[in-house]
Amino acid sequence: MRILVTGAGGQLGSALPRALAGHDVTASGHAALDIRDLASVRAAVVAQRPELVINAAAYNAVDAAETDPEGAAAVNETGPRNLAVATAETGAALLHVSTDYVFDGRASTPYDEDATPDPQSAYGRSKLAGENAVRAANPRHFIVRTAWVYAAAGKNFPLTMLGLAKKAGVRVVNDQTGSPTYAPHLAEGIARLLAAGAAHGTYHMAGSGAATWYELTVALFERLGVAASVTPVTTAEFPRPAPRPRYSVLATAREPRIELPPWREGLDAFARALG
Repeated sequence: MRILVTGAGGQLGSALPRALAGHDVTASGHAALDIRDLASVRAAVVAQRPELVINAAAYNAVDAAETDPEGAAAVNETGPRNLAVATAETGAALLHVSTDYVFDGRASTPYDEDATPDPQSAYGRSKLAGENAVRAANPRHFIVRTAWVYAAAGKNFPLTMLGLAKKAGVRVVNDQTGSPTYAPHLAEGIARLLAAGAAHGTYHMAGSGAATWYELTVALFERLGVAASVTPVTTAEFPRPAPRPRYSVLATAREPRIELPPWREGLDAFARALG
């Protein structure tokens, strides 16, 4: 299959070519393809004639989106709409990656694919708008919601904690619970979804199990032998511009159920990748 990957410089985008090694993959970063520009998107899709486009590009600065909602919407809503329009025009399918932040976090059990979105942040609203734009413009779509993505390179929570640990102990929120997801595991899950011949629609795909940011940090430091102290704090003690879901664990209910490895196995793979 000919596949075009957008957002190739990101954590997921850089992992997808290896996971999709059996396909003809072209990976484009922002410099090569700005998904905010419809003319550029159309030109790329027409020139490369992919059978599938995977959109791994995203505006992920959750706090910055509160004061820059237009910037978030340009990447997270307009960009996916442009890709959906261009792929629909050529008959290609589109796989768009979304987030657990489309949910309000008030649940006490995992959110499956049928749960009703209710985003509480500008970032979450922009991601839900992107989902809806894809659904409206191209019926041949997959929407894959994931959560708490990290990799051995880039800007992410585990690497930030490791950087802070070099200076002192860390204080980490212990009342937000989610599904930590190692980016290469997510890329492999997407490859499995495609190989399974899945019907178009919405799928959840995140590290199995659940953890708070504090639990993730403790497990990370234990795995890597980091001696720094980790102190649990509440969200109220660590205020941020954007509200976060208190509970956003994702459940995979739709067939084919593409379940990713437990989040602790993701940490093991992350540690090996760090060397």
